[in-house]
Amino acid sequence: RPRTFGALEFAFFLSVWQTVFAVPLFVRELRSENKGIFSAGLSVRKTCRTFAVALLTGAMFGLSTYLYVLGVQKAGAASAAIAIQAYPVFAILWETLFLKRRKTPVELAWTALLMAALYYLGTEGTGRIDGFSAWFLLVLGVPFLWSVAHVVIKEELGRTPVTPAQVTFFRVVVSALFLAGLLMATGRWDSLSGALQPGFQAFAIVMGLVYYLELIVWFYAVRHIDVSLASSITAPWPAFTMVLAAVVLGDQIETHQIVAFLVVACSIYGLTLAGLRKACRRSV
Repeated sequence: RPRTFGALEFAFFLSVWQTVFAVPLFVRELRSENKGIFSAGLSVRKTCRTFAVALLTGAMFGLSTYLYVLGVQKAGAASAAIAIQAYPVFAILWETLFLKRRKTPVELAWTALLMAALYYLGTEGTGRIDGFSAWFLLVLGVPFLWSVAHVVIKEELGRTPVTPAQVTFFRVVVSALFLAGLLMATGRWDSLSGALQPGFQAFAIVMGLVYYLELIVWFYAVRHIDVSLASSITAPWPAFTMVLAAVVLGDQIETHQIVAFLVVACSIYGLTLAGLRKACRRSV
């Protein structure tokens, strides 16, 4: 994004454009036979629970979007991309604690290796705690929030007929409203007038479209597989981020970033294979 505009303002417009792109599919479903949550005939209790889930997860996603934009700026695109790979660790934790889906010793071993690699990256390859980057720690808040919200939504997808398109629409609407409230609370609402120029909005529109497509594909995926497994499958994306950061942004890729990525990728694929083997044993 243009450096002259703040992360909060960009996160707000990013969410606004996601909402714009989410409207057509949402309206199309309403006009079809499959109206999802609107044809479920839910009780008052279930309706209130679904509404509460939408508000809670939407606020989490709104805050994570802001941390995402700010973290990439402060920690660097490559380090931020690898830090977000802590997502499967948090997803495994929540699935174990709240959904009672126990992990095997092999899965726990791969998770420990993944955490060690993230610690190594956070200390910029020194291994010293005094060298731990505060901005890297901030970026870890993104997968933390994502994991909690996605595990909650995964359960809601299983309990109600809400469709992925509806989940995506509610998620981006609440996120935009949450960030709007944050702008007002911090006295930065007036700064939005300067963000209406084409140069700024072009980046927000492109990012909004990409992010929306990622969300709709993601929610269709987690309807059928565990969140921890879905997040593991996306392991290679920091490699693309590092290449693009070097080519487009001129970032210098450090040796410790490459080492951390290789270990993280191996750990996540180890988790994926262990999860698939466990699923096969259950089905037999």
